[in-house]
Amino acid sequence: MTTAAAAAPAKKRAAPVWLWTGTSKEGQQRVGEMEAANADIVQARLRAMGINPTKVKKKPISIRLSFGGVPRKNLVIFTRQLATMIDAGLPLVQCLDILHAQQDHAGFKKAIGDVKARVESGSTFADALREHPKVFDELYRELVSAGEVGGILDTILNRLVGYIEKAAKLAGKLKAAMVYPSIVLTVGIGVTVVLMLFVTPTFEKMFKDFGGTLPAPTQVVVDLSRYLRVNGLRIVGLIVVGIFVLMSALRTERGTRIVHTAVLHIPIVGDVVRKTAVARFTRTLGTMVASGVPIMDALAVVAKTSGNKVIEDAILHVRAKVGEGKTIAQPLAETKVFPVMVVQMIGVGEATGALDQMLSKIADFYDEEVDAAVAAMTAAIEPLMMVFLGGVVGGFLIAMYLPIFTIAGAIK
Repeated sequence: MTTAAAAAPAKKRAAPVWLWTGTSKEGQQRVGEMEAANADIVQARLRAMGINPTKVKKKPISIRLSFGGVPRKNLVIFTRQLATMIDAGLPLVQCLDILHAQQDHAGFKKAIGDVKARVESGSTFADALREHPKVFDELYRELVSAGEVGGILDTILNRLVGYIEKAAKLAGKLKAAMVYPSIVLTVGIGVTVVLMLFVTPTFEKMFKDFGGTLPAPTQVVVDLSRYLRVNGLRIVGLIVVGIFVLMSALRTERGTRIVHTAVLHIPIVGDVVRKTAVARFTRTLGTMVASGVPIMDALAVVAKTSGNKVIEDAILHVRAKVGEGKTIAQPLAETKVFPVMVVQMIGVGEATGALDQMLSKIADFYDEEVDAAVAAMTAAIEPLMMVFLGGVVGGFLIAMYLPIFTIAGAIK
């Protein structure tokens, strides 16, 4: 492995970026940016494009600011208003200027201002958005690029609004489903720790004053309490180390794949994750295909936004086979990740030339399936959590009061 790494060629450095100004054959002034090794290459390329260069200078190196953490609501409002203004015939720069002025989120306001400045200097809207990947994800940028090329930017932006809202609704369902079990589990663990560390020692001292042999359940609780008091810090340390190891594993491709494979095989939870992934896959791919994005580019974006490494590998396998000339349905069936019904419906969509519509129908169907799966998961988890919490508290009470009952019987 070391030899192979040493033999690998050095990574090629990116060419510098040049800012240019020129005039077209019609006498119109043009500006833009271009990557090239030197200014002579830039001038030669511009002349080949029919542009007479008047000024070429190297773009100064600047620190790119990060505008991450923009609320989804702000992005939806921005996209919808931009679509409305473009549909009304307003120039893109004027639209961005208006949206920049009324934006109240500081980070998003800076991002919009930077995008506006880049568009004014001759950059395309999609290229300007690529400078802010933490605000506008790859799906957003690819759809905007397709909208610019096809001259249907307002239509694409409206589709993006619908996609973002439905994706947010889907994510909200999963979060809501996990709130109750998380609260009950946290309360159960907290109650157990309090009983073991603070309540049990009081009973233990009282039992010691009484003398005699403790019942087996009581002795187990007392021994567990002693163990936790002696090794509490060590246990906390092990938990922290375990979390750190898990987070480190999730930063590696192999570790992520192992964890995501395990999640798909968890009873009840795995079914919800799989159906959610199918809904996201079909919704995203359908939106991109309907917007005119090439299928190879669309599959690459969909794979990155799948949310599960196993499903991402399956989509990349499909993409490779499509590149060889096959349909989507055939390699999708080979992965055995997606349900048979989904594969068959996609096959029908390809055969009839209505793939985008079929994908949209599958997404709507699986949105409802996710609702049903989340309801089933909640219905199954709630009693389990209640049994867990009741078992902890009830078991503790029985263990602590058994010696008292024994003593009371002896006194009689």
